[in-house]
Amino acid sequence: MAKLILTHEVTGLGEPGDVVEVKDGYARNFLIPRRLATPWTKGAESQVSAIRKARKAREIATLDEAKAVADSLGAKTVVVSAHAGDSGRLFGAVTTGDIADAVVAASGPQVDKRKIEIGQPIKTTGEYTVSVRLHPEVSAKINVKVVAG
Repeated sequence: MAKLILTHEVTGLGEPGDVVEVKDGYARNFLIPRRLATPWTKGAESQVSAIRKARKAREIATLDEAKAVADSLGAKTVVVSAHAGDSGRLFGAVTTGDIADAVVAASGPQVDKRKIEIGQPIKTTGEYTVSVRLHPEVSAKINVKVVAG
């Protein structure tokens, strides 16, 4: 088992600044190469406390704002235009970056693409619902309409 310090949020594992133990292969092949985590050392303990302190300051300041953003996102339907064939099947898939750009284009708030969670890949035209983690306590649903374009 490898002991790591998370530098970014990893769904199902933890928040930035958390110290976690994961299997060696997961750490070596996924978390460390993608810079989602760094190896734990005794000297890194001060780094962990600084990350936690900064995260806590951001969370307290944005809880009410996150609830307001969640209300505004739930009321909107964003339209994503993608290249599609005659049957409605897309050439590729709709990404979280496409959805984040569509939210901003629909005069919505800036949403981090890493916080958007798509259950199954969106590969056909139609209407879908995706989830956005705005805050550890606040999650919003976005209605996404994919059209051929």
